[in-house]
Amino acid sequence: MNTTRQTQPAAGWLIFLLVAVAGLFYVKWFPYYHRAFTAAETHSIGKSILMGTDASPPAPSLAAALGYALAYGKAIWQAMVLGLVLGSAVQVLLPVQWIARVLGKTSFGSVAAGGLLAIPGMMCTCCAAPVVVGLRQRQASPGGAIAFWLGNSVLNPATLVFMGFVLGWNWAALRLVLGVLMVFGLGYLVNRLVTPKEAEAADAQLAQLAALQEQARGNAFVRWLSLFARMAARLIPEYIVLILLLGAARAWLFPHVGPEIGNQFGWIVALAVAGMLFVIPTAGEVPIIQAMLSLGMGVGPAGALLMTLPPISVPSLAMLARSFRPRLLTLVAVSVVLFGVVSGGLAVALGF
Repeated sequence: MNTTRQTQPAAGWLIFLLVAVAGLFYVKWFPYYHRAFTAAETHSIGKSILMGTDASPPAPSLAAALGYALAYGKAIWQAMVLGLVLGSAVQVLLPVQWIARVLGKTSFGSVAAGGLLAIPGMMCTCCAAPVVVGLRQRQASPGGAIAFWLGNSVLNPATLVFMGFVLGWNWAALRLVLGVLMVFGLGYLVNRLVTPKEAEAADAQLAQLAALQEQARGNAFVRWLSLFARMAARLIPEYIVLILLLGAARAWLFPHVGPEIGNQFGWIVALAVAGMLFVIPTAGEVPIIQAMLSLGMGVGPAGALLMTLPPISVPSLAMLARSFRPRLLTLVAVSVVLFGVVSGGLAVALGF
C-alpha cells in the first residue's frame, strides 16, 4: 500500500511533464523557433488581426464578429486545448502538497515561482486562464497564480524576439522592464491583500484536498478526461460569446488610425483601456502596433497597447471570475491600464 502511494505521485509527475513538454513543443516552441527567423528576415510576422491593412476595423456587424472569431480561433485553438488539458491535469496528476509548497504561500517566493514557471508556457491570456483555474483549485496563492497568468503573455521570450526584429529592440526592452514590474509587482501586491481569514480558509481547503487526493479511487485518466470535459463546458461557451462581441465591437474600441491619433494623454489612456479590454492571440500586439505606427499613429498610444493588449482581456477575466475575488481582478485590470499609460509616456519621453 505504501509503495503504491509513493509511486503514484511519481507517475503523475512523469505524465504531466511529458504532456506539457510535448504539447508546448508542438503548439509553441517549434512554430515560434521558425517564426523568429521569419521575423529576422522580413521584419514582419504577418498582418494585424485587428484590421489587416486597413486604417480602421470593420463596422460592427455579424460579419465582423464571425470574421474576427474565426481568425482568432484559427490562431489559438490548439493552445486553448492544451491549456484545458494542463489545467485539468494539474488537478488530477500533481500532488496537492507540491502546489501548496511552491505556489501556495503568500510570500514573494510563490510569486517568483509563478512568474518563472510562466515563461516557457508562452500562452495568450485566455489559453493560460484554464491552467490558472486549475492552480487556484489546488490552492495556489492569488499572487502566484496572477504572476503565472500575466507572465505567460507579458514575459513571453518568443514575443520579445519578434518585437525586437519587427518593432525594434527599444520596444522589446521597454516591454521586458515594465513586464517584470507588472508580473512580479502585481503578484506581490495581490498576495499582500490576502487576509488572515482567507489564509486560514485556504489552509483548511488544502487539508481537505490532500485527504481527497489520498483517498481517490478509479482510473486517473478517466478522472482527468471528466474534469477536462467539465472545464471545457464551463469556460468555452462564455468565451466564444465574448470573442464574438469583441469582434463586432472592434470599431468602437479602436478608432480610425492615422496621424490624428497623436501622443496626447487622452489618446494614451483611451488606447490603454481598449487594449486591456480586447483579446488577441499570442504576439498579436506586434503586427497590430506595426500597422498602426505605419499609418502615422503616435508612439504614446502604441506604447500603451504594448503593455495592455497581451496580459488580460474581457474573456480571460470572465474565465477567472470564479477563481479570484472581484476586487482582485478589478485591481489587476486597473493596474494593467496604468502600466499602459506609463509605457506610453515612456515611449514619448524616450523618443521612440
